[in-house]
Parts: sequence; C-alpha cells; structure tokens
Amino acid sequence: MPAKYVIHTEQTANRFRPLSKSGVIAWEEGCLKCPVCVKRQCVYGVYDKRGVDSRQMMDSIDYLCMNCFRCVQNCPKELIHKSLNPEYVAMGDYHWSPDIISRLWYQAETGKIPVSGAGYPGPFSGPGFDSMWTDMSEIVRPTRDGIHGREYISTMVDLGRKPGYLLFGEGNKIGDDRPEVISIPVPIILRVPEFGDLSELTFEGWARAAAELGTLLALEPGRISPFVGQKASSLMPVLDGSNMDTASIPEGIRIIEVPDQDGFQEVLDWVNDSFPGALLCVRVPMAEGMVEKTLALVQAGVSIVHLEGTWDGRWQDDGKRFVKDGIRAVHLALVEKGIRDGMTLLASGGLSMAEHVAKAIICGADAVFIDFPILIALECRMCRRCLKELSCPVDVAKAEAQWVAQRVINLVGAWHNQLLEVMGAMGMRDARRLRGEAGRAMFFEELEESTFAEMGEIEEGVELE
Repeated sequence: MPAKYVIHTEQTANRFRPLSKSGVIAWEEGCLKCPVCVKRQCVYGVYDKRGVDSRQMMDSIDYLCMNCFRCVQNCPKELIHKSLNPEYVAMGDYHWSPDIISRLWYQAETGKIPVSGAGYPGPFSGPGFDSMWTDMSEIVRPTRDGIHGREYISTMVDLGRKPGYLLFGEGNKIGDDRPEVISIPVPIILRVPEFGDLSELTFEGWARAAAELGTLLALEPGRISPFVGQKASSLMPVLDGSNMDTASIPEGIRIIEVPDQDGFQEVLDWVNDSFPGALLCVRVPMAEGMVEKTLALVQAGVSIVHLEGTWDGRWQDDGKRFVKDGIRAVHLALVEKGIRDGMTLLASGGLSMAEHVAKAIICGADAVFIDFPILIALECRMCRRCLKELSCPVDVAKAEAQWVAQRVINLVGAWHNQLLEVMGAMGMRDARRLRGEAGRAMFFEELEESTFAEMGEIEEGVELE
C-alpha cells in the first residue's frame, strides 16, 4: 500500500478583515442607562474591544460579533439590532456568491471543513451541479474513514495514455508500448484565473503550492519567471495557438496544453521535438460539437483532453447548458466507442466548492482545474476592479509568496478532506474508481422525468384534475 497522502495545513491569518455577513446597529437615543448594560454582559467582549479600522473603514463590532443575539434580545428598549451588511450582500455575483466566497476564505485561513452547525437552509435543487446529489449509502460505516487514517482512501489519479494491455519481449521485459502517465496525488490542478490583481509574487506562491501539493499549475509561458521556472516539474504551460514560442518554457516540463486547432499533427510533432517525453493536453471548448472533436483527437493519438467551460460553469456557446452535462456527454461517448480507459479527461469552468470535484469525477472527469478559488483564497472579493484598472481593495499583488502558497495549500487541504468524506460515505477507496460512477449519484432531471413522464406534457392553461 502506498504511503498515505497528507496535506499539512496551518492557520494562516487574513491580511485584511473579511467582510462580515451581518452588522450590529446600536441606537443610543432613548437609552435607559441601565446599571448593568447588556453591552457589558457580552460574553465575547465585542463592545469592549470595539474600534474602527481606519484603513478599511470597518467597525470591529461587525466581525467580532458571534451572532448569539443576547444583546439584541435583552436590551429593554430594543435599541440593538442585527442587519445584513450591504457590502457583503453586494460582493461577488450570481455564481460566485458571498456565501461561497466567505467559505473559501475560511478554508484558506484554517485548512478546515466549514461547518455551520445550523443545518442547510437553502434549496435542495438548482442549476448545474446543484441538480446532482451524491449517494451516501455507506455513511453508517464509521470505520471507512480516510481523514483520520482508520482506512486508506486513495485520491491519486493518472494523466496520460493507459493501454489496455502490455506487450512483453525477450526476458519478460515490457515492450515499447509502455504507459505514458503522470500521477498526481489529488485530482485537482491549479490554473491561473482569467483576471485578478496578479504579480510575480502571486505566481511564485501558486507554483510553490503546486509543488508542495504534488499537483500542477497551468499558466501561460509568459508568466513563468526564473523562480517559477525552478518548479518545472509542477508546471503545465498553456499555449494559445497563435504564439508557440518555447523560449520561456524551462526544461523538465512534463505536460503542455495547446488549443484544438487545424494542423494538429504539426503541433504534436512540434511538442515531441521540443520537449521529448512531455505529454500533450489538447484544450477543447465546451460547446456544440465537442463530442466529435474529442473522439477525433483520441483516435488521432491524443492522450489528454481538457474540456473548458465558462467562469460560471456553463457551455461556451449555450448559457443554458452546464459543465456537468458536457462532461457526461463526452465521457459516455468515449465509453460507447470503447476508448475511455485509454485517455484522460480533464474539466474546468466554475468549480467553486469541494463537492464539485467529486461530482465532476462522477460525471466522468479524471481530474479538474480550479482557477478562481485559488484567487479568492488570497482574499479576492470578485469585485472585478482590476478589469477596470482600479486598485485592488485587498492588494492581492502585494501578498508575499509564502503566504500565497500556504493559503492555497490550506484550501486544497480542506477540499481534499471533503473529498475523502464523500468517498468514505460512498464506500469508495480510490478516486479512479469513482470516475463515471453515475450509480453513486442522483440527477434531478432524470428523477423528474422518471416520476412525471407518464403524466404526459402539460399545456399552458390546462388544469390537472
């Protein structure tokens, strides 16, 4: 049995005060001046510690408050109230919601799984991955526990071409048709996001994190500085097709990504000549026709295909279709052709929570890319001021490389533990076994169809009896 993969996390404090979900409003007008004020009875002492952060113009009471509501309930004149913080509500967008951003901050700071303790108050179905539920049928078996080490659960995945059989030559030596794979201990690849207040320090931190985690960092060659280049074995240069300059790509690269384009054989020959032994990953937009493109690439000898969705987890040409559906369509087509086990399928686009990793693998991906989560781990608020060339409210570009690295390590560590929790509850011991295991999930669309299909189509204006 291989050694257990452990991600060493450590508390890494925020550089800025995070936006709190709610704030305290304490009216002074009408105060009875009680001998023992409820403010002095606060068990957390938030009123005694109260102050103003002049740099961020934040009242400390908002983020120190632990939401016990004791002061709100006990004030005889009801002068103390709790209200939603408008800055928190306005943060992010419909996909990268304030709650998701704040959970990513917590995981990057502590390396722990966020637990609310108050249950789940939201809807049980929604768009994309929210319409998919994982099967926890083995949750009654507490001994299947990968986090605390009572049972080994592997999250290792292989990238590359895996032949269906081996040929042995003289002396029982394996022939030329050997597996060409890169093994990474966690099915998560880091990827530089589309925007952000980034600097060389940021890229250095991400490269350190990738090396420490044993995974890869996908980035453009122009962003490979001398320090980042020292982590060559953990880098995945991403070419855009128009510029195939290899001058900034260091030696020791194990995998290169190129876009799907005409003259593919020339690109394949170029990679083999320029970087002997490096694997080639072809990036295919998640759009209509991607199934046919993927099949053609695999049949032409490509071992790794990357299905690229949008930043909000949708198809690039159809905002009504989601990443999970694209992954399933391509995976099932490869299975039908009998060539699924001979290649690697990667997916990206809008993965914002740890559960999305497990769900994407169940849909058929071998591993996934995460981009904006590693930016949000650095306290990014997804305000997009950087796109308007305005200053970043949390100065992401000025963060030290070691701090960047540890925050990302903490985030992936928390996600890794959640993946172990999900797999343990399913009774799964290997992430490679989880791939395409749709029987371990329930899909809202399929359940809805099987339940209501026999009722026929309902026309507008027609009432059911």
